[in-house]
Amino acid sequence: MPDWHTLTYVVVDVEGNGQRPPDLVELAAVPIVGGVIGEPVSWLVKPDTPIKHFATRIHGLTNKDVADCPPFADVTDHVLAALDADALVAHNAHVDVDVLRRKLGDWKVPELFDTLKLARRLLPDVGSYKLGSLVEAFRLADEIPEGLTPHRAAYDALVAARLFVHLAAKARSVEELRGTSGGEGDDAPALF
Repeated sequence: MPDWHTLTYVVVDVEGNGQRPPDLVELAAVPIVGGVIGEPVSWLVKPDTPIKHFATRIHGLTNKDVADCPPFADVTDHVLAALDADALVAHNAHVDVDVLRRKLGDWKVPELFDTLKLARRLLPDVGSYKLGSLVEAFRLADEIPEGLTPHRAAYDALVAARLFVHLAAKARSVEELRGTSGGEGDDAPALF
C-alpha cells in the first residue's frame, strides 16, 4: 500500500464575487510535498463583474481592494505552475474546481481530494463539517502566520492543508484516502 506521502498535493481555496456563477476575486494554493505543508501563495484579481455586498461581508474584500489588481489572465501562468501537482485538495471542492475550470479553460483537474467528504468518512462523530468547525475542533489555526484571517483564500487553504494532513495521517495510505481499501472496491467516485 503506497503511503500518502508519495503524492504531491496542492490545496486550493477561492474567494468569489458573489455572482452566479461566482467569478474569482482571490485564489490561494498551498503545496504539500512529502507530507510537509509549504508556504501559501495567493493572488488577488479584479473580477469581470463587481463584488457583491454579501460576498464582501464574508471575505472582507471590496471592489476598491481589487480595483488596481490584475485580471486573472495576467496571473494564469503563475496559477497553473502552482497547481502542477499529482493531486488537488480543497474543502467542499466542487466550488473551487468549478471556478478554476471556468477560469483555466482546458486545464485538466488532477486527482481530487475533498476534505469535506474525507472528514465525513474518516471522522464520523465530529458533528459539524464546516471548515471553521473542523479548524476549531483540531486546533488547525494554531500558529497561523500573522495577517492571515478566516474566509480569506490563504488562511482557508492553509487550514485546509492542515486538515488534509490530519485526515491523511488517520488514513495512512493513498488507497484508504481514496476509499478504495477496506472492502469499498476500486470504483470510488472521482471526488474523494
